[in-house]
Amino acid sequence: MVQANRIRVGSVIIFDGELARVLSVTHLTPGNLRAMVQAKMRKLKSGLQFEHRFRATEDVETAHLEEHEMEYLYDDGDRYHLMNTSTFEQIEMDHEMFGDAIKYVLPNNKVMVTFYEGSAVGIDLPKVVSLKVIEAEPSIKKQTATGSYKKCTVETGLVVMVPPFVEVDDMIKINTETGEYLERG
Repeated sequence: MVQANRIRVGSVIIFDGELARVLSVTHLTPGNLRAMVQAKMRKLKSGLQFEHRFRATEDVETAHLEEHEMEYLYDDGDRYHLMNTSTFEQIEMDHEMFGDAIKYVLPNNKVMVTFYEGSAVGIDLPKVVSLKVIEAEPSIKKQTATGSYKKCTVETGLVVMVPPFVEVDDMIKINTETGEYLERG
């Protein structure tokens, strides 16, 4: 337990019986009222964002999480299968828990999986991934003067806007937080 005024961005707390990651914290001291802490949070299971105001001296329960490097193995249709890279133990994760992260992961790629009390509660991707372009719109000649972009599909099925010089079979780097093209690679 910690006081609400000690909550930091990135920490995980237990709020209404569910795990929530703190996205932003604002300390408020309005006029002659007592100090408050307004926290913007995201529930780890559902992904819903919400805000809550705590009294500065209110006790908040923090969650003790473990992170393990896991290797994505395959999808059996119902669940994703991953393997711990140090113990070789395999786990299964629901499609909902993996969410849109699967659009950035190929078999044998490594991801960080967060565990709480022995069960997986979340996944963290690397900031940048390299994926192969399997389909790209044709480029229009002499259109390089403008900041034009075209759609392309990478090997995971993700559609990304790329510059006109990117062609099929090119490797491109994609930011996993924004889903945007970064560079060839």
